[in-house]
Amino acid sequence: MHPYLLSFVGGLLVGLAVWFLLSGIGRIAGVSGIMASALANPRAGAWRFAFLGGLIGGGLLFVRVFNVAAPPVASTPWLIAAGLLVGFGTVVSGGCTSGHGVCGLGRRSARSLVATLVFMVCGAVTVAVIRLGH
Repeated sequence: MHPYLLSFVGGLLVGLAVWFLLSGIGRIAGVSGIMASALANPRAGAWRFAFLGGLIGGGLLFVRVFNVAAPPVASTPWLIAAGLLVGFGTVVSGGCTSGHGVCGLGRRSARSLVATLVFMVCGAVTVAVIRLGH
């Protein structure tokens, strides 16, 4: 399948999943918020664990169905450092890229627009700095 078509189908599925979660149970699909709530109070919503399991299971299913090689993984210390930085960033910004970029922009949130612009600019600067170093 062509990469553009895969990207389109993936984006469509993300949009549908976000819409189903919002219209079905009135929740916003911000992954960091869902994860934090699931860990803080595991009994308060089994749907959170189902959602997180679906994220992992969906990725594994995709790799299996389309026979796609999994991307290379960095070393464990780098993964831990990256996870901690992302967690810190989501706390500072009041949400994650999925919550702001997918859900917040879809709801026309000005706060989410600013957050998404900051995410994108920081990502572009990071890529530029890394490329200059090589």
